[in-house]
Order: sequence, then C-alpha cells, then structure tokens
Amino acid sequence: MRIDVWSDLVCPFCHIGRRRLELALEQFEHADEVEVTWHSYELDRSAPPVVEGSNVDRIAAKYGRPREEMVAQHEAMAADAAEVGLDFQWDKVAGGNSFDAHRVLHLARARGLEKPVTDRVMRGWYTEGEAIGDTDTLVRLAVEGGLGEKDVREMLGSDAYGYDVRADEATANQIGITGVPTFVLDQKFAVTGAQPVDGLLRALELTWEDRGNAPEQRGGGCGGCEGGCACGA
Repeated sequence: MRIDVWSDLVCPFCHIGRRRLELALEQFEHADEVEVTWHSYELDRSAPPVVEGSNVDRIAAKYGRPREEMVAQHEAMAADAAEVGLDFQWDKVAGGNSFDAHRVLHLARARGLEKPVTDRVMRGWYTEGEAIGDTDTLVRLAVEGGLGEKDVREMLGSDAYGYDVRADEATANQIGITGVPTFVLDQKFAVTGAQPVDGLLRALELTWEDRGNAPEQRGGGCGGCEGGCACGA
C-alpha cells in the first residue's frame, strides 16, 4: 500500500499529523507493506526567508483575530503535540520561507538520509525556535541530521531540487489539495488535517480492505485551520 503525504515544514499541524501517522502505522497489521512518500508543500511561497517578531502576533494581525484567541489555539496545539510525544514551543517559532528547507529534504532523500534530516530540521523549527529559512541555520541542522556541509551549501547555492519541490506542488494542485497535511492512500482516498491516531488507523484498514477496487476520490476539510491557520499562511 502506498501513502503520499503533502506537508509544509512550517506547519504545526503537519508535525502532529506526521507523528500520528507513525503511531497509526505501529498499530497497523500490514505496516511492513506500506510505503510512505513525503511531498513538498509551501503554505506561503511569498514569505521572506526569515520573519522577525512574534509568530502569534503576526497570525492574529493577519486574520484579524484577538491575540488571546491565537494564544489559546497554540496552547491547545502544544497539548495535542505532547500527547504524542512532541514538544511544540510555539512561543519560540520563527516564521519564514520553507522552500530551501524542502530542497534540503529532497537532497537528503537522494542520500538515503531523509528521515534523520527531516527529524532534525523539524525539531529545530518546532521545538528550538530555529529560523529554517536562514541559510546558515538550515545548513547546520542538515549537517546535524547527517548530510555533508559541502553538499548542502553547494546545493543551496544552485537551483538543484527546486524542480522537485515545484513538481510536488503542481501535483497537489492537480489533485485538488488546498491544505496540509493531506494523506493520499493508495492514490484513491484523501484524508486531510492532523487526524487522530485512531482515525488514521481506520483509514489504513479501510484502504487495505479496498485494495483492487477502482479508484475514487474522497476527501475532507482541513482539520487544523479553523479561525486562521496557526502556521500563518
């Protein structure tokens, strides 16, 4: 069974969704026959490399929502994250562009280091308040994840893997993905949002049972962005 996931590195719901998928797969009887492929998605292509100031203040201003409401939303996300073993330090989050970070992940995949590099970059943004749109910061995190510094700097100084990021985003546009995380199971069923572990497990089971049937399109709304996306897009 194949699972394609579109996500953005600067989306807290994507971090929670990724972890919940991992936990669902741990309970799934046929997990050893599942292949998960991660795809790039940028919630804000126009963002500068690094956005200064409070992320919560920026989101509240963008959507015209009270700051207290946005703080409460982030605190709720932090609680959800803690339930699955993640540490979301929302008050440290640095806004910015994720394009180069996505390129780094494509490089890591080509080197067989996708998971450790992804884990390191995501933890840097999600927990440590690292600005992953800053080149030197991104290089350091990628090296700590296992990549060679020369490889990373040479890649970032070129156009390499930019096409791969844009191809992922073009595919998302073609199949109607407008929010992340989006999980596409066996190229037939779409589950959107940071769904509960039990919900993802049930989706895996239903998709497994449905193998061999003709594809059809199913989907759902975003599970995380009511009242303004917490990632600021």
